[in-house]
Amino acid sequence: MPSDESVVKLDGIKRIYYKPDGSVLVAALAGIDLTVPSGQSLAIMGSSGSGKSTLMNVLGCLDQPTEGSYTLGGIDVSLLDDEALSKVRGTHIGFIFQSFNLIPQLTIAENVEVPLFYQNVHPNERAERAEQLLVKVGLEDRLGHRPNELSGGQQQRAAIARALVTAPSILLADEPTGNLDSKTSSEVLTLFDELHDDGLTTLLVTHDDYVGSRCQRVVRLSDGLIESDTLS
Repeated sequence: MPSDESVVKLDGIKRIYYKPDGSVLVAALAGIDLTVPSGQSLAIMGSSGSGKSTLMNVLGCLDQPTEGSYTLGGIDVSLLDDEALSKVRGTHIGFIFQSFNLIPQLTIAENVEVPLFYQNVHPNERAERAEQLLVKVGLEDRLGHRPNELSGGQQQRAAIARALVTAPSILLADEPTGNLDSKTSSEVLTLFDELHDDGLTTLLVTHDDYVGSRCQRVVRLSDGLIESDTLS
């Protein structure tokens, strides 16, 4: 269940893209106020061009707002430079992508270890934590396999394990079932349910109403603004 403590707080977030002459090309985010309690599962929805991808990039510290403040786990990340933002991404945020983004030359276990390598975690601890997470997502018999030896659902499970290996504050998923069939999608969403039940804060960007219905809360965007914000 969500706690009273917020892990994400956006105040007046705008992301404006400008033309070379300085005039406004598009206001992708036109003023977003959003608070996400720790432990909540949230779906961000909206049509193409609504601003949901831009909002995810801001939430994931991949892009910085033009205006407004973003507090993540008590840190005002809108004030940080690129190096500090990179550190926050590595320690506070787990990313899951539609296309899995696994490194084909590495085994599944090695893929899961990658974020820990960049944190200078000892190899033995990296291997232990990777194995623990792969067991958690049901891939204990696939540690030495490479991505092309796994099904799409298994690759997404490996990607989820990789996102969890740093024990992030939030899990960000961009269309996590977009490349999966309905049966495999349901299995992956059940895994998200289990992670949420364990207390993890999850934010899913999706166009799929069924995926949205699996979350506690749905925020719909339109023209860079929150159109609706509903609890299930």
